[in-house]
Amino acid sequence: MSELLRPLVLIVDDEVLINDLVAEAMSEAGYEIEVVHDGASALALLDGDRPFRAVVTDVNLGSGPSGWDVARRARETTPELPVVYVSGGDAQDWSARGVPGSTMITKPFAAAQIVTAVSALMNKGDTSA
Repeated sequence: MSELLRPLVLIVDDEVLINDLVAEAMSEAGYEIEVVHDGASALALLDGDRPFRAVVTDVNLGSGPSGWDVARRARETTPELPVVYVSGGDAQDWSARGVPGSTMITKPFAAAQIVTAVSALMNKGDTSA
């Protein structure tokens, strides 16, 4: 599959092992991935010209912008962009703080859950089929 045809997904988590797990699963599922470890880096990428097709973000990213902030910026740049949140402790805040049409996956999780969630949200928003 050509790299240009692979949907680009932004993965944001301050835990390297989780980033590696999710990145490997997404890559094996046919996605191109961009991995960052903090909210500020994610915001900078979202403000750039990369054509992201989805965002997977932890809610708690240490100091600086949170996953909630990353998702809001993603939706400001691309209103229908699929967003999958991952959280160990803030899942209860998703209904109030999450962007509409997003998905929350709680830790611990299987990497396949992330792939399935991203694929489902992308397919839901794909009206070209």
